[in-house]
Amino acid sequence: MDTDAQMTAMIVQKLIETGEGARLQELLRAKLFECGWKDQLKAHCQDLIKEKGVRHVTAAELAAEVTPRARALVPDSVKEELLQRISTFLDRHASL
Repeated sequence: MDTDAQMTAMIVQKLIETGEGARLQELLRAKLFECGWKDQLKAHCQDLIKEKGVRHVTAAELAAEVTPRARALVPDSVKEELLQRISTFLDRHASL
């Protein structure tokens, strides 16, 4: 395992051990709900299904088409807040 992968694994492990990972996930869910992200993706999925026909689209195809848009629709403010929280967490656990 290379150094970056080892560091990532250690950070993820510490996030899990401390419960911070779960708190960050909950924060992300709440922020995405507040900004209407889920509703936007739901509408996009419905449009794709109507366009292709329900019998002509698989869940895997739908996920492949929606994923890039889902990532792009996450507001920069949400990304910045999560990165700040992670940075603060790493500062507190600098022994990693």
